[in-house]
Amino acid sequence: MKLKSLPVLALTPAALAVFIGLAMANPQTANTAQSATASASSNMAAATQQTSEIAIPAAPAPRVSKAWLIMDAASGEVLAGENVDEQLPPASITKVMTSYVIAAEMARGNLKADDPVMMTENAWRKGGAGTDGSYSGFEVNKTASLIEMEKGMVVQSGNDAAIALAEHVAGSEEAFATLMNSYAKQLGLANTHFVNATGLPDEAHVSSARDLALLGRALVRDYPEAYSYNSLKEFTVGPITQPNRNLLLWRDGSVDGIKTGHTMAAGYCLMASAKRGDQRFITVILGGSSEEQRATDSQALLNWGFRFYESHRLFEANQPIAVQRLWKGQVNEVNLGLAQPLVISLPRGSAPSLKSSMDVPTTLIAPVEKGQAIGTVRVTLDGKEIASAPLVALETVEPGGFFKRLWHEIRMWWAAL
Repeated sequence: MKLKSLPVLALTPAALAVFIGLAMANPQTANTAQSATASASSNMAAATQQTSEIAIPAAPAPRVSKAWLIMDAASGEVLAGENVDEQLPPASITKVMTSYVIAAEMARGNLKADDPVMMTENAWRKGGAGTDGSYSGFEVNKTASLIEMEKGMVVQSGNDAAIALAEHVAGSEEAFATLMNSYAKQLGLANTHFVNATGLPDEAHVSSARDLALLGRALVRDYPEAYSYNSLKEFTVGPITQPNRNLLLWRDGSVDGIKTGHTMAAGYCLMASAKRGDQRFITVILGGSSEEQRATDSQALLNWGFRFYESHRLFEANQPIAVQRLWKGQVNEVNLGLAQPLVISLPRGSAPSLKSSMDVPTTLIAPVEKGQAIGTVRVTLDGKEIASAPLVALETVEPGGFFKRLWHEIRMWWAAL
């Protein structure tokens, strides 16, 4: 006979406080399973849904583009966009990945900020003097510190600096591209393949609006110091001072990055990011018609995002949000939580209409390993699921002794009758 028993599951006080704070109403907590799927539900809203029913106007689509989007940096959710996964040339937005690789290698102890980086003749000719691309101005066959060279790449979009950095990190630009692709895979950039550190045209060098936004989000999150170089309005090398080509740095005080790009094949491209209060949005425009157009349209998208959307951090990582009954273990309960924070993007003012439910197995038997997936937490808005995440065990629980396991076996059998 198959033994089956309903679990005991309750929201922790911390989780309940989150729900209460969002709902601004009297929630109904659920601390027992209600079906074979053991759904434990907590109402996070009063009955009224008038705020969430207000229509949000369509995002202001760029006048000219091959692809575009606006992303909530907290949740990674694309709020609006077109052709977001189409593979396109990213031009100099590529250098965001070059910065990411350098920052990651520094964090691993493989590089130092004061490393002397040689501006080789290859980097000078291929990325600067012999091309019509962006040129930082570092002298050939002389060194500059890694950080100075990186600022020349970021602010001035220096192709020569990018190649010199790639050669310093990996020995050659081709080897550095292998590193770039490895990090791209790690970040889940499914439509991206790099063949150089600059973004100079190559048919095999592609990315997408979504991937680039995720890359920018990762740089902000993982290496904020490296990201901060993108906010510099100008940079000087020797006698030459060049401005940052991101026009929004002069127009909007909340914009603090991130990168421009332009080639004949790619058109005018811009990844921009702004932070107002606790919110950050990232926009990407690929294939624009001019510097002015990409800046104006990016500004319109940012304003739209801040006006109509808000972010809510529902749960932190590795914090108990529910407790479930455990059979045959050394202890009788196990704490459940999330391995990653759960952050959602909402139409502004719609939080009172949120609802959350937790699905867990009808019977959980020890042993349980820390990090083991136990169930799922789901968040809905007006009946539509907008987010979900695996519930995992926050600790390891070993099996109990022989007599405890025998006693629990009897109780489970009795409950199943």
